[in-house]
Amino acid sequence: MDDLLLARLLHVLAVIVWFGGIAFVTFVVLPQARRLPAPARLALFESMERPFGEIARWAVAIAGASGFWLLWRLDLWHRFTMQSLATYWWMQAMAVLWLLFVFVLFALEPLWLHRAFRRWAARDSDATFAWAWRLHLILLLAGAITIGGAVFGAH
Repeated sequence: MDDLLLARLLHVLAVIVWFGGIAFVTFVVLPQARRLPAPARLALFESMERPFGEIARWAVAIAGASGFWLLWRLDLWHRFTMQSLATYWWMQAMAVLWLLFVFVLFALEPLWLHRAFRRWAARDSDATFAWAWRLHLILLLAGAITIGGAVFGAH
């Protein structure tokens, strides 16, 4: 199999898992958790978030590795210059989203966010879960816009 074909395949599958997971958390896990009493709410969320966190880290890592491989093999670095910003805005958007998720999943979440979320949920569970839902929705919309731009831009 051609290395470019394999890289594209891995990239698309990783993005599907990554943003499909965000959609699942946004539209299934968080709404279900918000219907439960506060102590059960956090337990449900953590029981679902922890296993998916591992999957998300793998998906983000594979999306990044395959994306960088495609950039290198196709010599697409020029798409990140200021002259190309309007034409290839989705390339910058992909890179920014990827960097954001790398920071959140590999640094912020394990080092601080998980414990902070538990503290916030203990203090005001309704507000914490409403905030988490809005944040996931914003990330999902940013991903959908970026993915849409990439699909249109690639064709």
